[in-house]
Amino acid sequence: MKAKLGMSPIAWWNDDLPQLSDDVSLEECLRQSRSAGFTGMEQGRRFPSTAAEMLPALKKADVTLCGGWFSATLVNESLESNKQRIQPMIDLFKAVNAPCIVYGEVGLSIQGDQSRPLASKAKLSADEMKAYGAKVSEFGKWVEAQGMPIVYHHHMGAVVETEAELDAFMAASDIALLFDAGHMAFAGGDVLRCIDKHHARIRHVHTKDVRMEVIKGLDRSKESFLDAVIKGAFTVPGDGSLDFEAIVKKLAGYGYEGWFVVEAEQDPKKAPPLKMAQVGHKELMRVMTAAGYEVVA
Repeated sequence: MKAKLGMSPIAWWNDDLPQLSDDVSLEECLRQSRSAGFTGMEQGRRFPSTAAEMLPALKKADVTLCGGWFSATLVNESLESNKQRIQPMIDLFKAVNAPCIVYGEVGLSIQGDQSRPLASKAKLSADEMKAYGAKVSEFGKWVEAQGMPIVYHHHMGAVVETEAELDAFMAASDIALLFDAGHMAFAGGDVLRCIDKHHARIRHVHTKDVRMEVIKGLDRSKESFLDAVIKGAFTVPGDGSLDFEAIVKKLAGYGYEGWFVVEAEQDPKKAPPLKMAQVGHKELMRVMTAAGYEVVA
């Protein structure tokens, strides 16, 4: 089985928390990630918006674009408006041969609002979840008809956060899944059980680790998702609480092949991105070998 290792630039530049950003260029971000061993990078806010600009930067760094987040709003806005907003991303990602677009639901979400405590997250009724799942499925089919795969990212603070919500959403939809062990662990879910239930639709993986001592110490009635990030809830594999050897072996057991992307937002002053990239890559190489993967460029 083959696997590819990528990173997200959120370790260098945090879109929601500018104070948690390292003042480095795109070129330096790509250089550091590649020097740590990663051959892919997800799109970030300092990336150029045209293939003519992006491809030379990627080629110079010897990396490929391994995905990128689309801020979707299908839970409370129209299919048409989301289609219009995602079209330039589809065109760009096709031009640079990216493997997929990451669907991130921000409609009704509190994930980017530091004034909203974790406990105030919006919850959908059973009927609302069914309607939402059908809408996302229709959108996913349309995106894929344009020639670009799309994967759904369950996320803290969003309408699909908990294990039960993910189960309900997966039952109501047929879109492919991005599985993020860190977000599921933060939400109190059983990471390995989720893989058992939904492995057939996992098409992309984020290897985000968590510091459970930080998460357990949160006051969810007062503290927000962004407060948790500032406190250090997330980190790279090998520096947190999750057993990534068990997680990767579970995925391998179901035949998953593709990208494993380190997405770990934290304070770059406390957790220097290059050092964290090196720690994460070393741990992933260890667990990939233990699981029988061949890591390829």
